[in-house]
Amino acid sequence: MKRKVIVYILLLTVILVSGCSKTENSEKTVELTVAAAASLQDAAKEIQELYADKHPDVEITYNFASSGTLQKQIEEGAPVDLFISAGKKQMDALAEKDLIVTESRRDLLGNKLVLIADRDVALEDFDGLTSPSIKKISIGTPETVPAGKYAQETLTSMQLYDRLLPKIVFAKDVRAVLNYVETGNVEAGIVYMSDTYKVDDIVVITAAPEESHSPIVYPMAIVKASKNQTAAQAFCEFLSSSEAADVFNKYGFDSL
Repeated sequence: MKRKVIVYILLLTVILVSGCSKTENSEKTVELTVAAAASLQDAAKEIQELYADKHPDVEITYNFASSGTLQKQIEEGAPVDLFISAGKKQMDALAEKDLIVTESRRDLLGNKLVLIADRDVALEDFDGLTSPSIKKISIGTPETVPAGKYAQETLTSMQLYDRLLPKIVFAKDVRAVLNYVETGNVEAGIVYMSDTYKVDDIVVITAAPEESHSPIVYPMAIVKASKNQTAAQAFCEFLSSSEAADVFNKYGFDSL
């Protein structure tokens, strides 16, 4: 009788331990790495908090940089689950190399391009950039920063780019442009409208005419090498939800 009791206790212990082990495994945290354009930084962090409240089992880590830099990192095998670019060019390049899940790709957001300046700078429009009082202007490096490419297109359409080239300070991403203007290292810069959200040290002079540059579109797609594609797809769905759209709109992005 005692032996039977001991056997039953041992079996019960094994069952309980096994059950706990399965529960622990089922609650294992999924870590998602999202490579996102630098201009998304503020909005993306707020969305991260919203998503964590709904999905505590998913931990999102962002890598913010210029879209061109992120594209290159993915091409070189960096561990990324989801890519959100500020331009189609970078996403197209990854698609051509079969590095993204084609059916997961969608256009997420739009934005506006604006001319900004230090509060103490006398500037009324893009033509004013030719004034001798404007000694330095910053834009993102056109080859790697979509905002820089749009800025180059805008200035070119206004026949200003070649005239202003000696004044231009190229930046590694759009947030660096904003920082240059905020710190007084340049008098003016061209950034996205979303970058100006709650920034007190600069003023928005004017928006670039939409016809002066290519359409500003933020595509997103799951990276084919991702080991968490199901979780990445779920996050994509949330990013496309009305709840996420409210956050993006608050920061100056346009819903598509």
